[in-house]
Amino acid sequence: MTTSDPRPFRVVVVNAGVSDPSSTKMLADRLALRVEAAAQRDGRTVQTLNLDLRELLPELGAALASGHLGPKFTKAVEALKEADGIIATAPVYKAGPSGLFTSFFQVLDNDLLIAKPVVLGATAGTARHALVVDGEMRSLFAFLRTMTAPTSVFASTEDWQDKSLGKRIDRAARELVVLMESEVEAKITDTSWDSYQHEFGSAGGDELGIDLGSDLMRLAAGGSLPTQRR
Repeated sequence: MTTSDPRPFRVVVVNAGVSDPSSTKMLADRLALRVEAAAQRDGRTVQTLNLDLRELLPELGAALASGHLGPKFTKAVEALKEADGIIATAPVYKAGPSGLFTSFFQVLDNDLLIAKPVVLGATAGTARHALVVDGEMRSLFAFLRTMTAPTSVFASTEDWQDKSLGKRIDRAARELVVLMESEVEAKITDTSWDSYQHEFGSAGGDELGIDLGSDLMRLAAGGSLPTQRR
């Protein structure tokens, strides 16, 4: 009796580069190719979906202001929901990942990416920004409760001629494949979903019941306490 081949891994490549050509997209593409190669060595195939965030710019304002998701945004969210793994790359502007990158992930539902395997990458013109990936991007994805690969990939202008960049890309790709093969997302969410906070707000939703007419809240809003008669 023969067993059917396992289904392909679904990998979504999120690229926040806006220039053409884009070093950020080039890094994302190289990571995707190495993930495919690493999976093939284990007898697995990969279906890669490229998600260029610049195509969502016309819908981003409404998503940020009202939470309304346009058709392209909705399609992107569905792709991330169904993904077995994510490659997320951003250009660095003013010592941080681009606003397009952070805004996109801030719009997403907090529960969407729980335990999802993710590889992070960033590009910049100088190595001075090398800590942005682990210092800022990794903390964002920790808040989203993803299973972020240990190796992140940063590429400055001079790194593209350095063989060590290829080694980091290969290591990160291998880590993502191992996380997908282990089915870590399903194993965590299937057994621990109810233990996560799924309420709105930092206080678990309790802040929605605050008495806005209390003396403390009047003071916080710039008002004054009523004069007491003696």
